[in-house]
Amino acid sequence: MATLLRSALRPLRALGGRRGPAADVWLRGARHGAGLLYPGHLPTSPLQKALLAAGSAGMALYNPYRHDMVAVLGETTGYYALKFLRDQMRKDPEGAEILQKRPRISLSTLDLDKLRSLPEGSLGQEYLRFLDVNRVSPDTRAPTRFVDDEELAYVIQRYREVHDILHTLLGMPTNLLGEITVKWFEAVQTHLPMCILGALFGPIRLSAQSLQVLISELIPWAVQNGHRAPCVLNLYYERRWEQPLRALREELGITDAPVHVRGLA
Repeated sequence: MATLLRSALRPLRALGGRRGPAADVWLRGARHGAGLLYPGHLPTSPLQKALLAAGSAGMALYNPYRHDMVAVLGETTGYYALKFLRDQMRKDPEGAEILQKRPRISLSTLDLDKLRSLPEGSLGQEYLRFLDVNRVSPDTRAPTRFVDDEELAYVIQRYREVHDILHTLLGMPTNLLGEITVKWFEAVQTHLPMCILGALFGPIRLSAQSLQVLISELIPWAVQNGHRAPCVLNLYYERRWEQPLRALREELGITDAPVHVRGLA
């Protein structure tokens, strides 16, 4: 049994040798070595995926800020949800173009000086403000490793890279309450098991006050907005940096948050 477990979990060890930012892994259709579908791909059996999912779920629930474990959980449990998202993108002209051109959001692809020069209240200006205020970087998103389909691998990579834009659209900070609220929105939008688990079990760590606010105010708001908005992966955000954030929210049917959550945890 010990030998079986060591063999099944061997792909996880490769995560420790990750090199460079996520932007270095370009997901394209060419094969890269025997059995590899894209750079960084680690083929895994159903048993390996099940064990990776169980282990990463436990670690992610213990520490929600272990983004590497959250990433593994998303990849090993999200096959059907990713197919659903891919099909949604294929049916939409903007989404289909994204699938064809494979844009990436990283420090190497963003023109930070241009974003800073955009008008106050524009999507690009507000996104950059979100990154600065919360001290986060698009390069912290892990590259896809365990998805055994090249196109679906790009879909989950795109989801990760627009996650901070969703924070910006929803006006949510990166504290625990803000992250859980975004996860409720994403769970409705994406159907990813990772998002559903985060939405359901993340509140365990909240204070009583924050839990009350989440249940009474933020969950209903996030769910309503998630149902009302079109698929958020169908937006070519790189072409919308100059669009006023308020106008984009109106286009998507996203309303203002009912409470200010930055001071809550």
